[in-house]
Amino acid sequence: MDRRTFLKSAAATAAASTVGAQSRPLNVVMIYADDLGYGDLGCYGSKIRTPNLDRLASEGIRFTNFNSANPVCSPSRAALLTGRYPTRVGVPRVLFPNDTVGLPDDEMTLAQVLKQAGHRTMCVGKWHLGHLPRYLPMKRGFDSYFGIPYSNDMKPAVLLRGEEIVEQNANQDTLTQRYTEEAVKFIDASGNTPFFLYFPHTFPHIPLHASSRFRGKSPLGLYGDVVEELDWSVGEVLKKLAQTGVESNTLVLFSSDNGPWYQGSPGLLRGRKGMTWEGGVREPFIARLPGRIPSGTVCHGFGSMMDIFPTVAKLCGAQLPGKPLDGIDIWPMLSGAKPRIERDPVLYFDNIHLQCARWNDWKLHIARHNHAKYSPPPAGGSRSLRMANPELYNLALDPAESYDVAAEHPDIVRRITGYIEARIRTFPPEIVKAYEDAGKSAPRPAGTYTRPA
Repeated sequence: MDRRTFLKSAAATAAASTVGAQSRPLNVVMIYADDLGYGDLGCYGSKIRTPNLDRLASEGIRFTNFNSANPVCSPSRAALLTGRYPTRVGVPRVLFPNDTVGLPDDEMTLAQVLKQAGHRTMCVGKWHLGHLPRYLPMKRGFDSYFGIPYSNDMKPAVLLRGEEIVEQNANQDTLTQRYTEEAVKFIDASGNTPFFLYFPHTFPHIPLHASSRFRGKSPLGLYGDVVEELDWSVGEVLKKLAQTGVESNTLVLFSSDNGPWYQGSPGLLRGRKGMTWEGGVREPFIARLPGRIPSGTVCHGFGSMMDIFPTVAKLCGAQLPGKPLDGIDIWPMLSGAKPRIERDPVLYFDNIHLQCARWNDWKLHIARHNHAKYSPPPAGGSRSLRMANPELYNLALDPAESYDVAAEHPDIVRRITGYIEARIRTFPPEIVKAYEDAGKSAPRPAGTYTRPA
């Protein structure tokens, strides 16, 4: 072991022991962008200027293999806040203003378990887990809420404070600024009480809006303006943490709910929002906890948005809910103690339909819909069809999922397929039925499947 390796290992061990020994309750800030691509931050290779997020990464850890649990809005948020598959918690698809459903009452959120542990809690921004009063944030463990309860392209785009409408049609040009003001006020007012700030931004989901301070300032157009204002917002939160003296005892997390939609960059990854290719599910993920997460670290180990719940709950000494979690504690990777964690394959669904599974660096695609995304479904409607020949990709060598190596690794295909067959039986009946129905369609007659472009 050389000197550099020894020092890094010693620092990681010290960081891990410090967490165990720390007496002050931990504060948690989770900043969550909407439709931000893997390639949209400077520290991930973008030309968009994101100095505050780049600094956050330099002061903490940046993941290169962190995935959302789903490629669209509502399911990914359900997974983050429950630590469970969205298909398991009753939110397998995007929710709309005419829906009367939401995240079920019997699912515990991260806010609820942290509140029980003594944390003040606030949600600022997009909720999208049910807009009726029984499903809104203040019924799900948050002491206060300020934001639009669903996507900003859904009408009416009402702005709520608590459960009261303060703007029937929100002025979205100033939304990021007003969200930020609410967030820093919450931090300021917390005093010595531990807090959990869940800050799911409305942007860069379309329609894009930026304040006059940022509009027209990025060389990459309105999308760049919006991301640069989002980065400014992150900077304001970090500044307030420092000003109030809680920076050293606050875990700051930053990520996105899914890949980019019509604008934005998935980097060199295949696919976009709504697709279970890596471009639809792999997200930027940055975490900082001074003195406990080694600064300037890059982690190539695999993590899932479902891992936030068990990791944060354990760090905060909160009691886990009775229902089993699908996420795992990834603190050993965050602290630098381990480069990766062995885990069971992680499943990816499109609505209720299982599409693929990831195990370490391997990803096996077993089913797809019978039409390309963002195109009209064929006569007879949209169907998820089991592929006669599953496709296997080695993401360490081929992150763009361009080279199917299933024929060269039949043992890996069998192992992941066997896990899928066993695991799918633990899901609700409609999920199992969708899986079985897709299986009845394979092998298919020639010409019934159109490969996505």
